[in-house]
Amino acid sequence: MSYHAAAALQAAIYARLAGFAGLAGVSIVDAMPAGAALGTFVLIGPEQVIDQSDKSGGGAEHRLEIAVISDASGFLTAKQVAGAVSQALVGAALTLATGRLVSIQFLRASARRLEAGDTRRIDMTFRARIEL
Repeated sequence: MSYHAAAALQAAIYARLAGFAGLAGVSIVDAMPAGAALGTFVLIGPEQVIDQSDKSGGGAEHRLEIAVISDASGFLTAKQVAGAVSQALVGAALTLATGRLVSIQFLRASARRLEAGDTRRIDMTFRARIEL
């Protein structure tokens, strides 16, 4: 098992999301922005990694969390952005600097209100399988 490809996976996901036409104008970050007015943005978040090595070689399954956070009224904007994130990533042929992406799939999502209902957050989990 190796965590060796984690940074390469994050970089490839960032590049894919930042260049995806459906997310034009949406910030892609890996840390919460400072300030009161957040707008709508995509947050590349934590991950869990599970060993998937076998006799043919090394491998890992990355369960990566990506959130859409929006202070727009209602859930519509957040859901549209979350849909674009999913469209950009599911089945994408990402090129990694380390390892080879075998597949990336959507696992689940959860939508909720934050801060007395003024902010919406959709947390999505994706599973990426990497051969090393």
